[in-house]
Amino acid sequence: MRTDKTRTRTKARTHLKTRAQRRLRWASLAAAAAVTLGTGLVAAPPTHAADDPVEVVVDGDDVRADNVNGLTYKGLGVLSCNSTSNLLMDYKAEHPGRYWQLIRVLFGGDRPLVNHVKVEMGSDTNTSTGADPATMRTRDELADASRSPGFQLAADAKTVNPELKVSILRWEMPQWVQLEWNKGTGTDEMYRWYKETVLDVYEKYGYMIDYVNPDKNETRSPDVSFVKWYKNAVVNDTDFASARYGIPPGKREAVAKAYHRIRIVASDENNTLNMGPAMLSDADLFGIVDAAGYHYTTEDRREGTADSSTYLPYTKLATGDNPYGQDKEVWYSEGTASFGYTDYRVNNTEGPNGASTGIGGVQSALDVANRLVKSYANSKRTHYIFQPAIGSFYEGAQYSHKELVSARDPWSGYLHYDAALYVMQQFTGFAKTGWENDTNTAGIWRTVPEASYSGVSGTENLDGSNGAPSYMTLADPGKKDFSTVVVNDSDQPKTYRIKAEDLRLGSDPTMEVWETRAADAGQRYDANFKHLVEQIRPDVDGVYAYTVKPRSITTLTTLDKSADASTKQRLPESGERTVLDSDRNGKRGDTHDTYLYADDFAYDEEGRVKVGRTLQPYLASRGNQPRYMVDQTGAWEVGGDGVLYQYMDQSMKDTGAWNKNTPNTTVGDFRWENYKASVAVSFPDPDGGLAALGVRQQKGMAISDAAYNLRIGADGAWTFYEYGRALAQGKAGAAAGYHLAVEAKGAVVTAFVDGKAIATYDDPTPETEGRVKLGSGFQRTGFDDLKVERVDGYTPYAGAQLDNMDRAVSYEGTWSRKASFGDAMDWYRSTSTSTTAGASFTVPFRGTGVDIIGGNDGSAVLDVYVDGGLVASNAKTVATDKRLAAYALRGLPDGRHRARFVLKSGTLVLDALNTFSAFREKGGEVVDTGPIRRALAELAMPEQEAYTAASWGVYAHAVAAAKSAVAGPDSLDTIGVEQLASRLRTAYGRLARKEDAAQ
Repeated sequence: MRTDKTRTRTKARTHLKTRAQRRLRWASLAAAAAVTLGTGLVAAPPTHAADDPVEVVVDGDDVRADNVNGLTYKGLGVLSCNSTSNLLMDYKAEHPGRYWQLIRVLFGGDRPLVNHVKVEMGSDTNTSTGADPATMRTRDELADASRSPGFQLAADAKTVNPELKVSILRWEMPQWVQLEWNKGTGTDEMYRWYKETVLDVYEKYGYMIDYVNPDKNETRSPDVSFVKWYKNAVVNDTDFASARYGIPPGKREAVAKAYHRIRIVASDENNTLNMGPAMLSDADLFGIVDAAGYHYTTEDRREGTADSSTYLPYTKLATGDNPYGQDKEVWYSEGTASFGYTDYRVNNTEGPNGASTGIGGVQSALDVANRLVKSYANSKRTHYIFQPAIGSFYEGAQYSHKELVSARDPWSGYLHYDAALYVMQQFTGFAKTGWENDTNTAGIWRTVPEASYSGVSGTENLDGSNGAPSYMTLADPGKKDFSTVVVNDSDQPKTYRIKAEDLRLGSDPTMEVWETRAADAGQRYDANFKHLVEQIRPDVDGVYAYTVKPRSITTLTTLDKSADASTKQRLPESGERTVLDSDRNGKRGDTHDTYLYADDFAYDEEGRVKVGRTLQPYLASRGNQPRYMVDQTGAWEVGGDGVLYQYMDQSMKDTGAWNKNTPNTTVGDFRWENYKASVAVSFPDPDGGLAALGVRQQKGMAISDAAYNLRIGADGAWTFYEYGRALAQGKAGAAAGYHLAVEAKGAVVTAFVDGKAIATYDDPTPETEGRVKLGSGFQRTGFDDLKVERVDGYTPYAGAQLDNMDRAVSYEGTWSRKASFGDAMDWYRSTSTSTTAGASFTVPFRGTGVDIIGGNDGSAVLDVYVDGGLVASNAKTVATDKRLAAYALRGLPDGRHRARFVLKSGTLVLDALNTFSAFREKGGEVVDTGPIRRALAELAMPEQEAYTAASWGVYAHAVAAAKSAVAGPDSLDTIGVEQLASRLRTAYGRLARKEDAAQ
């Protein structure tokens, strides 16, 4: 025994000496040496010479197999909230194959990308991008969890990952809870809402919620007393027999047992870090809270002395280096994904001398990877939850384009899997992630604090261009394998030297190197995404050396994944993003009838839907939520009579909200342009009410964000608006309901009540495209027989959109192509801007026209070339808001074209390009070319010899185009006719005589 103790002490002294030597090595790399603060607490050097190799020692003695909560790597989670998942259930119903493929990609396999679905319970009010439905709108209503897509998403995910965790929290609360809570007496009401929702989830989907945060999302002052009260109520609750819960007698004991095991997470703070210190200074609270989570910063709190509860409290919770000697889970419980599409942002010019930052740069995929690393290195968080991971709501709402998967067109089945997924797989694909079991035998890999560090700049939006080391090490608890994930978001290579000590790596010490970065010149876009680049062996000193390429993420792993098919698996193709153009039932695509979309809310055309492992009727499967609608505010639900109702009435109008608006919901395609929308409205509420119909909505979350909207009261009083500006008012005859319609064709918009045109507006600066909105007051209001129909003689929609950073768009001259810190109202948060005369861009497309989309001040003047010919000289742009057309080019022959736009003067902001194709429904009349014929007849016959070649060239092109259009008008619409006539007159008016030019 004595010999054993001596040997143990000798090994401990040797280990301490080795660790001290390692820290001394850091001193040669940085301005300050690392210092030991406690178990697992290492302050790494603040600076690092760019050319020095990074020394990493992975020591088996640092792999804490006994730490089962704080250092186990739980991987990634997805947050469903604020309408961000609204369209997912439509994907499931309309394209089940694509939906279930998504489930497998995110949640399936031996090494799932996502291990957790977090659901923010809704209150029918807007808590950022939109409204999630309340599960209980009144105290007496039975809970209905099927209204919320998050619970169903979790049920579906559990079919491929039974170990998936599910958590809930609230932001606001239903009005019946809020009324009592504001009095200071609402604990019972809050508990009832939570409990009945949890039990309804269990009854409908067969799983028990794993974690509950009883506190308010993003509180700044954690409600410690209620957290304690709630946990006590959960563990002591014995009432599971109430008929309200619907639990059969034979299941009650199992339900009670599962319910009592619910864990507590607290407190989802943002900008404050108070729960950690509270837990360290309150033994009862420490015992109650299982996981501490907070948002949008990588940092721990650093106040007071090293032994105070405010100095590195979350690190102390995770490592167990605290007064209680126990480790706790610490989560990055809400963070963003990458902004925009990685396949677009790789074409930015934000690197040195206008170079691209590849898949890196601020708010990029590499930025998010650095957040995972730095939040672990600096605050020991082992779980990162994306808000959202799946963006399944219409673009134009607050916080668009910050997701891993974009799922916004359920009619087409289009899903965009961002390259950031490959970046995240560099973590989750080379470790066993999740939650350790009660017997500590699940083999979840541990994070290794001593072999993890990040010196990149920032606390939320991280900038790795300083070249500082950024790496995290994960290890098998049995010490048989490890993986070190390295992020290099700089423009210089970085060499890493990794030494493994006291590990059981087996007879083959080969290390595989897997990498994700942007393509090299001439390569396919995804050529370098999560691919095996090298297999390396240690040198004579046991050191693995590898130089990590610029703007890349690299995983160096002792796992043998070279032949593993799942590791090499490519993400699914996105598919074609077709426009919503359906038949009269709204179910199937039909480009030959007069409908763009229709919904009678009966859904006889819809079949049964798979939910978890069961099949359910369409409406029952989705809590009676209507098809394709994204709610911004309000309780929109289909009633038993097949009518869509907005149920949020006067008793609920003061429910808390972040973005306070009257009830409204959005449906349709952002590319819709010329159409007539109509709907029948009714007012069953005794308080009367208001109903609204809007068209051409591109962005915003209120009914007034529809460019043109008609509102009518129960008494027949109506007002026609451009956004929120009243254009006309009047009153229809008293009736139980009305039929509203708004027709938008070009710049002319007409409002109808009961088939009668009541107002027409010719907009001098029209918003030309967008979706349909329905709205109401805070009264129960009915909507039925929604139709969106084509307008004869007008192209109904843009057939395609190209982003300014699409590889198909080429640039010449000086352009600033920005992807970092982009505005959510810019498509994919990117823009290309020039103020340099002569700068140009060229876009290839098929069709009859193209629009320049972007927020512009109207100063830009352009020369426009099509297929090499100058078609418009010194063309003026118009001042526009974001997502609107600053310049429109129409009336081209239908076919393939190359349009080149040359900036003559002013500032041009290019966000996107919408392209248009010829369209005429079966039996439709050929468009009237009278305006072109009249323009041709009115103009004198000038002599070519009298005019400059440049001005004559533009004129000759305009004449030829006009004559061609008259001879063969099949590809024309009314707007094309108007533009051809206008271009002809303009070219004629700008003919320059040679003698004048000579002067």
